[in-house]
Amino acid sequence: MKVCLAAALVAAFTATAMSQDSPAELLRELQAQRELLEEQRKELKQMAETQESMAGAMDSAWLVLCGALVMFMHAGFAMLETGCCRAKNASNVLMKNLVNVSVGTLGWWIFGWAFAYGSQAGSFIGTDGFFGLGFYNKDASGNIVPVECDDGNCQSTMLSWFFQWAFCTAGATIVSGCVAERVKSPTYAVFAFCMTSFIYPVIVAWTWGGGWLASIFGVGYMDFAGSGVVHFTGGVCGLAGTVILGPRNGRFENPEEFEYHNIPLIVLGTFALWFGWYGFNPGSTLSMHDKEMGALAAQVAMNTTLSAATCGISVFLLKFVLTRKYDVGALCNGILSGLVSITAGCGNMECGSAVLTGFIGAFFYQAASSLLVRLKIDDPVDASAVHGACGVWGLLATALFDWGKGFDHYHGWSGFGCMTSDDGACSKGIGGSAIAAQLVMIVAIIAWAGTLSTLSFLALRFSGLLRIDDHTEKIGYDMHSHSPPKAYAFSGQDPKLEDSSPQKPVHV
Repeated sequence: MKVCLAAALVAAFTATAMSQDSPAELLRELQAQRELLEEQRKELKQMAETQESMAGAMDSAWLVLCGALVMFMHAGFAMLETGCCRAKNASNVLMKNLVNVSVGTLGWWIFGWAFAYGSQAGSFIGTDGFFGLGFYNKDASGNIVPVECDDGNCQSTMLSWFFQWAFCTAGATIVSGCVAERVKSPTYAVFAFCMTSFIYPVIVAWTWGGGWLASIFGVGYMDFAGSGVVHFTGGVCGLAGTVILGPRNGRFENPEEFEYHNIPLIVLGTFALWFGWYGFNPGSTLSMHDKEMGALAAQVAMNTTLSAATCGISVFLLKFVLTRKYDVGALCNGILSGLVSITAGCGNMECGSAVLTGFIGAFFYQAASSLLVRLKIDDPVDASAVHGACGVWGLLATALFDWGKGFDHYHGWSGFGCMTSDDGACSKGIGGSAIAAQLVMIVAIIAWAGTLSTLSFLALRFSGLLRIDDHTEKIGYDMHSHSPPKAYAFSGQDPKLEDSSPQKPVHV
């Protein structure tokens, strides 16, 4: 019996041993598992690289698209300004807008980008990147590769250059409307170059470029998309220009002769600007690589829409109460005023605050517009009221209506989240500092842009290069200097037939 039991145990042990792998087989199995894990690791790395590449491509596509939308705003500026001015200067106004973009592009390429976003010395101004230098590198194989942005948030410095170029030239175009119908075209081209190459870039260096305003009072300024950097700067420069130029001859003696000559162009320009603003504001997220950025862009777009609509209808109704007339031009300027008002705070407000921002912006615009007339300051398109006054309000509203529990939790640049301290907790009690930072920014823009633009226009005035002569102003810049000598063929006839027809006296 014992012998049988022992035999059974030996057989069982032998079977078990036979069923197990030998050491060599175990090593082969472990090696296979290791190779599988290595393959999976490579796949995960490749997936991560692909995801990062796709995110970068999304960001690039987003900024190129939004930059193109902002560039299209020049069509809106051109139409709006042309409609607001007299028909005899229509061609000159259009030419001036085209020259502004062209000259401004060269100014931004030669000096502007470098001063705005180059390596800063003392947080004042950039010092490298002139003429687009430093936009390319060579890899180990000698291939040319684009240089990424300094903060690593975009795949190419050229991408940021393009997007910020659109903002730069838009700011300069604001001045064009203020000085329309009496400034010499070559003179304006000189000023446009100065503004895009030096005046505006220094403001950018102080703010978006990470200069001294970025950390002032420990909280820094807040201007999400440019109520101050772009619009207020343009409004200040434009106001200086129109004051130094003086009013158009007869502007306040015979105001009926200076009414808008083409309401359809004004409305078309307003819609084009409103459309382009969806590149201006949502594009300032500077990214579209994840769900959070998409949600922020949507919030910005919603706030932009609400403020524009609220301010537009508020100005329209206010004007109707004052005059008992429907004023389409006022409605258009009201919409633009709402857009300017929300541009700084569109990323750190909830929708109710955006509506309130637009509503209050209507009174800022109307008060500024009325004050210009009272002071006999001739701004043909009310640009200094729209962009200047509402630019100031936009900066203040950003701090006043910051999204959070009053001033307990300040959000600022953090969007949906609160600004945090070093320990990661939400910062509290900094609302006063935020308002103070905005006030300092307003003063800084007035001091810099106002002083330099005033000196520039005064120098041009005393040299006799600023204003056209009275005869040219009377007959119109188109008749004096353009070919063909008018922008419209109202009769629809062939110009040769019109030239051969009997001439009638023209009263200008």
